[in-house]
Amino acid sequence: MLELKNINFTVNDENTGEEKEILKNINIKFETGHFIVITGPNGGGKSTLAKIIMGLETPTSGQIIFNGEDITNLSINERAKLGIGFAFQQPVRFKGLKVKDLLRLAAGKDISTEKACEHLSKVGLCAQDYIDRELNESLSGGEMKRIEIAMLMARNIQLSLFDEPEAGIDLWSFHNLIAIFKHLRDSTNGSLIIISHQERILEIADEIVIIKDGEISEYGSKEEMLPKLLGNVDICNYYRKEA
Repeated sequence: MLELKNINFTVNDENTGEEKEILKNINIKFETGHFIVITGPNGGGKSTLAKIIMGLETPTSGQIIFNGEDITNLSINERAKLGIGFAFQQPVRFKGLKVKDLLRLAAGKDISTEKACEHLSKVGLCAQDYIDRELNESLSGGEMKRIEIAMLMARNIQLSLFDEPEAGIDLWSFHNLIAIFKHLRDSTNGSLIIISHQERILEIADEIVIIKDGEISEYGSKEEMLPKLLGNVDICNYYRKEA
């Protein structure tokens, strides 16, 4: 279980020199085994919240509790050891490192080529074609994102965070990502938190969180939240614009 208690985050505005509130008094619990989508207007604080959960940013005040342990002041590596994984909007490329090497590093042990191929197959990649590929510019954005998901699966982590996984990929790759997330939702024992604007991703969530102006404006089950989102003319137009 992940719990955020009174999370606030402020930064100094470069233009005015004054403090600017990015997140304001965030209080929420995410139960284990749930698929949560965090959505809302751009600039509302969604990605910042994901980075705070992972440890890429430190909250100005508040606590982060993961499986009963206060992880507020733990480093990224320490959180990773506890079972938290983060997938960036733009996956990192490692020149000279092969896909199978990345999967072995992620697993933390010398897994067999057969096991590495199994992870690739689960994300819709032909293992024979990718296992010895280098993580360089020859791979598309969609391929990199699927490899990154395979890496998280190899780690068998308890909490997976995805920051706008649909960003920068083509429609075909997006359809494949939806299928992968459905598989993760149905097969994982851990929790998934996805930052997204996409209706297709919202439709497969268990719960939806709306963050606006740094605050949680609404939170509930998909059955409660989707009709509100799609029935709101302003929000509906926003999603169409972002699609």
